[in-house]
Amino acid sequence: MHAEMISVPGGRTTLSDRRTQRSWDVEFDSYLLGAVPVTQAEYAEVTGERPGSVPGERLPVESVSWWDVVRYCNARSEREGLRPAYQGGEWDPDADGYRLPTEAEWENACRAGTSGPRYGELDEIAWYRGNSGERPHEVGTRAPNAWGFHDMLGNVWDWCWDVYDAEVYGEYRVLRGGGWFDEQWSCRASVRRRSHPDLKIEDVGFRVARNGRP
Repeated sequence: MHAEMISVPGGRTTLSDRRTQRSWDVEFDSYLLGAVPVTQAEYAEVTGERPGSVPGERLPVESVSWWDVVRYCNARSEREGLRPAYQGGEWDPDADGYRLPTEAEWENACRAGTSGPRYGELDEIAWYRGNSGERPHEVGTRAPNAWGFHDMLGNVWDWCWDVYDAEVYGEYRVLRGGGWFDEQWSCRASVRRRSHPDLKIEDVGFRVARNGRP
């Protein structure tokens, strides 16, 4: 049983990078996004594998590389009769299959119409170092934002589609949201982190997106 996907209308969001002191606007079409991160049970159903630092059916899958996630998205699309979104490392934007969100889509969904650093009180919405016991927790157990998304901040970082900064970091990809081991300053809607697409990290997971209209 896969998690609910929430419809989000198209629009525009402003992204910013603290390291470079740069900000930029991004427009996006309507899309669907998972209400919670992909769980270990969901990942195993598609791949037969159960990566994770702590086992648990409803725990978010983590210790998965960006490439692992691309393969998961394509495999799940094929199982459901959808057109896979990825061919190698290229994204087919016309495909109806599962994919990673862009970071603009991710931040838009995280903010859910708010403009502050978070969509609620941190201890109520996120598992982070201050309340997690330094371990992941079952998805959907903290309060959602106004659009129904859980764990956008805390629990596990989410892989996004985007390259972080090709000129400086090459093929490193964007991570968003903060994780269970992070201090509160990392669990903010605008925070960007990066990782090599081959790396598997114990507090990095993902949620799936699809093209779609509300």
